[in-house]
Amino acid sequence: MMDWTTRDYRAFARTLTKRALLYTEMVTTGAILHGTPRERFLGYSEVEHPLALQLGGSDAGELAECTAIAEAWGYDEVNLNVGCPSDRVQNNMIGACLMGYPEKVAEAVRAMQAAVSIPVTVKCRIGIDDQDEDADLERFIAIVADAGCEVFTVHARKAWLQGLSPKQNRDVPPLNYPRVHRLKQSRPELHIGINGGIKTLAECQAQLTHVDSVMVGREAYQNPWLLAGVDEQLFGEQGPAASRWMPQLHSGRIFSSAWMKARS
Repeated sequence: MMDWTTRDYRAFARTLTKRALLYTEMVTTGAILHGTPRERFLGYSEVEHPLALQLGGSDAGELAECTAIAEAWGYDEVNLNVGCPSDRVQNNMIGACLMGYPEKVAEAVRAMQAAVSIPVTVKCRIGIDDQDEDADLERFIAIVADAGCEVFTVHARKAWLQGLSPKQNRDVPPLNYPRVHRLKQSRPELHIGINGGIKTLAECQAQLTHVDSVMVGREAYQNPWLLAGVDEQLFGEQGPAASRWMPQLHSGRIFSSAWMKARS
């Protein structure tokens, strides 16, 4: 979602759905603690609520400090990214590589929750590299849940940190939706969301018979008009009065631009 779920895109998305929870791009603890101005990394418009800050990091103290900062800035949730497969974040112990260190993730979650009153959630994969998709995922969820995390969003494919590029990791490892469904069955007390390859609201509705929530990533920015049906079809509420076509003035002439093709 880097360079995509920018504040401009999120404000645009909110014209299409009032209810969907929006996520920021992943922001690292280093950027928040040492980057200036802080507005560059944390700024947003009030229209974006409900809004979650997605954090990248592994140091429990730094994550707790950044979570407290996020709460002070008015974010509704902080989501710890344990799913990004890029080389850069791996080298800094950020993202999917943390699935190999569930105790470290648990320590971070415990510290983050102690620092704030807003929800602290985790986004992960079903595994990395040669991990067992059943035993290792169950172990990861159990350890992090024991630390207090109650909400997990699971990208339903492995991340191969050795041998595949970040781009390939978005498509090459096969999707395994039934694995996430079984996770919900085995841990009914947890909120389990699903992510990965979901492109229509009909697919979202089908997934919601197995899990608690659905996260849509690439399709939401490649085809943002999808969001216009979220409130009515998934929440049973009237959404914003959005139109797919919007007149624009340019050099004294009126043109129509397709919202579904708009990109921040």
